[in-house]
Amino acid sequence: MSTATGGHELPLRMLLGFRSAVDEVHAELAENGHPDLRPLHGFVFQAIGRAGGRNGCTAADLGRILGISKQAAGKHVESLERLGYLAPGRDPADARRKVYTLTPRAVDALEQSERAFARTHRRWAATIGAERLAALEADLRLLVPGEIFGLDTPSWFAGR
Repeated sequence: MSTATGGHELPLRMLLGFRSAVDEVHAELAENGHPDLRPLHGFVFQAIGRAGGRNGCTAADLGRILGISKQAAGKHVESLERLGYLAPGRDPADARRKVYTLTPRAVDALEQSERAFARTHRRWAATIGAERLAALEADLRLLVPGEIFGLDTPSWFAGR
């Protein structure tokens, strides 16, 4: 592998950093009662929370937000319901619409992942220094402005 830096190294290092942090979080989740969760599930939980809030969202809504088909969203919903992370219900505004909300188990997983990400952040700060990490974060905000929750990221990786 070449030690020369080129235009490709920065985005690949950012991707490696993302993957490293997510892998650490999921290892902790697995050790703490959530062995079946996968990185995509976090996107599903965030999408449900953002799209429907307390009222939940439909598989079609979820698919639209994640940039995947209604059928693919339905499979994820089915799996997460079976694992105890999603609860089915009816839309209070339209009883024909089946909606899904996060269960206490899903909320626990989200809270645990938030704490795990904070631990990873602290470890990175201890490695390079809090000031350098803060500067890196500030620089990335300038280089890559906008919404940090790209919930369609999984479909983007798949080329949709």
